[in-house]
Amino acid sequence: MSANATDKAAKGRMEYWVNKLKLNMSPPQFIIIVFLILILIGTLLLSLPHSSATGRSVGLLTALFTSTSAVCVNGLILSDTGTTFSLLGQIIIMVMIQIGGLGFMTLGVMVAIVLGKKIGLKQRLLIQQTTQSTSAQGLVKLSLYVVLISFAFEALATIVLTWRWHDEMGFGMALFNALFHSVSAFNNAGFALWPTSLSPYVGDPVVNITIALLFMIGGLGFIVIVDIIRKRSLKKLSLHAKIVLLATGLLSLFGFLLLFLLESWNPATFGHLTLWERLFAAFFQSVTPRSAGFNTIEISNMLPASQFLIIILMFIGSASGGTGGGIKINTLVIILLATMNTFRGGGQIHAFKRRIPQDSVMRALAVVISSLACVLVVALLLTISEGMLEEHFLEVLFEATSAFSTTGLSMGMTGELTPISQIIVIVTMFIGRLGPLTLAYALAQKKQASKIGYPEDNILVG
Repeated sequence: MSANATDKAAKGRMEYWVNKLKLNMSPPQFIIIVFLILILIGTLLLSLPHSSATGRSVGLLTALFTSTSAVCVNGLILSDTGTTFSLLGQIIIMVMIQIGGLGFMTLGVMVAIVLGKKIGLKQRLLIQQTTQSTSAQGLVKLSLYVVLISFAFEALATIVLTWRWHDEMGFGMALFNALFHSVSAFNNAGFALWPTSLSPYVGDPVVNITIALLFMIGGLGFIVIVDIIRKRSLKKLSLHAKIVLLATGLLSLFGFLLLFLLESWNPATFGHLTLWERLFAAFFQSVTPRSAGFNTIEISNMLPASQFLIIILMFIGSASGGTGGGIKINTLVIILLATMNTFRGGGQIHAFKRRIPQDSVMRALAVVISSLACVLVVALLLTISEGMLEEHFLEVLFEATSAFSTTGLSMGMTGELTPISQIIVIVTMFIGRLGPLTLAYALAQKKQASKIGYPEDNILVG
């Protein structure tokens, strides 16, 4: 047999097994596998000596931690990104953030269209899973919108930040810093190239507003952004878009007012700031826990009440279909509406003159319970592995919530984690990015309808 025939036979066997593997996997399972492959590729690339600022490998565990944090758009780091990794390493991290934030299927659709390939049913199901779209219609067009919107906002922010930084850094350095932080911000990754994140710019209106707008827009979700672009009227927006916009505004305002009042009594954070800087600091720290990960004041110096408020905001997170994490703000709204409806005596659960299906309520409840269970289990494991005393429990809970919600904020505990704790956080970041329900669907067996009908009975509640 000739070498050419042998190559064709090998290629044919490979395609056979790849197609067989695709057919035997559900979309969630396929997404998990691809994410694991991306993390593995990132780990190998970041562990290369050329990716390190010192010319020596950072080590497999550090590379794995950083790769997972980048692909899962988390932002937790074991050491400073700007001084640990070389320019090549920083570019690798930026590319992984972009792929992880937009979703590999969304970028894959763009490549397929450029190459003239057709998008089949299997690919459309994967797009629906990664974008969390409620409909299977118009998914290819939605993917194009996602890519174009992302690149447009990132490009515009890069221009603005380059203009802001070129005097103090020089054009080349300013351009790269602007691009890196724009990609990191829009994808809610929270990676910064400075040890103190954005603290040097606590009162800078250009940096604060640009970065905050990026991660807030990215956190709204592409479905909401596309809905706003298409309809251009608040009345015509979908129920999902209305809930996300209203809840985001109210939660941001609540967080801003409470943090401003609390930290105004704290000399370690607001004591040396002017009123203008305090307003910007309170605003930025109230919106960044929604999965952004940047900070302009030292989180570890904040009051315990403020730190606990940030934990709550991190757990809530951004909106479904966006680049952020958490249980999602629309999930919280559904739970609150169901609770208020129960207090009123039951009946239909509705908002903006639209009825919310019971299935959505049950799914929201499952997300909240499973997410809360995950955070508590991780906090327990970190407490054991780190040997933390009672007075440090808030740091552990903060770290567990930040890892699960893919926020990336830290009270300074991340860099001091033991290898076992690092592995725990790596797994938590992965679960938080994909979501507990996605993992459950991926690992569950095929649904089997119950053939037995049981009589109904009551259980006391409350």
